[in-house]
Order: sequence, then structure tokens, then C-alpha cells
Amino acid sequence: MKESHTRDALRRIQDIVAQATGKSLSGEAERQLESVLGTIAGAPGETQARDNFSERDVTILLADLRGFTAITATHPAGVVLEMLNRCFVEMSEIIVRHQGTIDKFMGDSIMVIFFGDPSSPGADVRRALACAVDMQVGMESLNRRHRSDRLPELFMGIGINTGRVMAGLLGSDLYSAYTVIGEDVNLASRIEAFSLRGQVLISDETFRLCGDYADAGDPMEVFVKGRSERVRVRELLGIPALNRLVPRQEVRRSPRVEVRLPFSYQLLQDKIVLPEKIHASILDIGYHGVLAEVPGEIQLHSDLKLDIELPLVGYCAREIYAKVVKTVPKDGRKLLGLEFTSVEPEANGKIQLFVQMLIQGSDGRKT
Repeated sequence: MKESHTRDALRRIQDIVAQATGKSLSGEAERQLESVLGTIAGAPGETQARDNFSERDVTILLADLRGFTAITATHPAGVVLEMLNRCFVEMSEIIVRHQGTIDKFMGDSIMVIFFGDPSSPGADVRRALACAVDMQVGMESLNRRHRSDRLPELFMGIGINTGRVMAGLLGSDLYSAYTVIGEDVNLASRIEAFSLRGQVLISDETFRLCGDYADAGDPMEVFVKGRSERVRVRELLGIPALNRLVPRQEVRRSPRVEVRLPFSYQLLQDKIVLPEKIHASILDIGYHGVLAEVPGEIQLHSDLKLDIELPLVGYCAREIYAKVVKTVPKDGRKLLGLEFTSVEPEANGKIQLFVQMLIQGSDGRKT
């Protein structure tokens, strides 16, 4: 068994031991176990075993740091790596405590698997939800340390889905790793993409299996690439039985994505739309508003009528009314935060679809 196989086997056995006894092996016991696994290197049938995938019922947790790209661009590499390592150490300890298996680290994101047990239906879901809440609590604690050390705060979005996957070893004699693949893994990744900073989103299937264990918000329907029908997700708010709540760091009503989108607006005066149409640019867009760069002065709380071209969905959203809720001077530019006050249902649906397509593509970036 190659070194990578030994590490994978050791991790899986530790998960089983922790599930049965409440804690993993450590110290001399862990070293002895690793030594035993190392003695079976080159055992017959290894290649066949590597090709032997099996179906498993699992709950998948995807966690991703929000805004981390901006931090890497403004801080020294050593500081960035120290922050990332500190975060991953904290999160790994929480994951192991809830008997989750870390499938992989991917840049600034973590993929965790909670394996189901036919003798205890729903146990993997409950462990995943409790883990997600504790991860967000852990991020809050981590940010307190960052504030005291004068480091930037980190925010995490989490998505959870439950389903059936193919599980087994992928790779060759040079390198291989135990992993899971399947449509439900992809769905967990898509759901994570919609989560806001400090938020946990769960799929309809996960919600169905958690029963009265978790407190979740109202269902939201989102567009997911590769699916003809919208997918229903809910926000995990807390776990009453454990007296734990998700400590949202920031309350937003929707995701936002960065764009460079031309639009036009007209000012309202005494509820009358003025005839002059002014062209400007949208810098980011969400379900309920935009951040816009405009050529002239506009007073706070002014009312505007907007026309926005949405090229990805082939639609021009007209008759949108908005209010200036903030002004943001930046590098000599005039930036306005606009909140929609009146949007026709069809236009509202197209704006949401446009944002969701950007989230899952390469034309925009989550914030």
C-alpha cells in the first residue's frame, strides 16, 4: 500500500473508531495503527480494490471562504497563508469532533463527507448540520482573534446536500485518494455557491431527513446549471435541541455578483419621471438592488426609474423603480447603492435568474 493509501486508510479507520467510541486514536496507538497499515504495502488485489467503487448514502458539506481573493491581493503571502492555516486548523478540529471525513481542501474551500449508517437513519444529516453550525460559531470566534491581531475578518458560506454517491479510490500507483463522485456532490457545490457570508444553505432532501432536529427558513427556489427545474433550498437557522444558532455575521437578502453592465436611468421629481435618460454602469447586482457608477450628482434618497439589459437571459428589465440608499465616493468616482422599490414579477424573475447564472459561471464573482 502506497503512502497515500496508508493515509486514506488511517483517516477512514479513525473515523470509524471515533464514531464507535466518541474519540479518535492518538499518540502511540495511532502510530501503531499506521505502522500496521504500512506493512501491507503491495498487498495482492490492491489494483482491483482501487477500481471497486461502491454506492453510499452520504451527506456532503461544502464550505468556502467569501472575499478571500481580495484579501490575497492586499496582504503579504505569509500573512494570507497564516490566516488560511489558522482557519483550516479550527475547522478541521470541528469536523473531526462531529465525525466528518475531510474529502479535500480546494484552495480556500473544504469538502466534507458524513457517511450514512442504515442502523441509524438520518444520523449523518444531524452530524453535518451540527458541524455546520459549529463551523460558523468557530468563524465568529476566529474573527475575534483576527480583530485583536488587526487582521482582516474571514467569512464562510456553507452548502449541504444529502444523496447517493459513488465512493472509492481514484488515481494510480503514483498517487490516489479516497473520494466520492456523483450528481449529489455537484448539487452540494451549486448550493454552496448561493450561500452568503456566515450562511448555511441546505437542500430539500437534507431538510426532509432532518425532521424536527433543525430550524430552517422558508424554501427558496434557485436555478442550477444542468437542471431543467429550479432547486429548492433553505437557510439553516439553528438546532433547538442543542441550543445553538447560526451567528450570521451579515444579513443580506440575496447574493451579489460583480459585473460591468450598462444601464440607463431617469430621475423622478414629485413622482413624475423626467424625460432625460442618462446612461451609466452597474458594478454589482443582486435580487433587490445594484451598485452603480453614475456620471453626475444624485442626492441620497432620490428616486430613479431604471432600464437594465440582461444579456445572459435575453431580456431588458424595464419599469424598475429604485431609491438611492447610499453614496460611495471611491477613487474620484460616484458610486450609488440603489435598492429596488418596485419591480414587475416577470422582471424580478429574470433578474434573479441572471444573478444565479452569473454565480455559477465565470462572468461574476460571489461577494
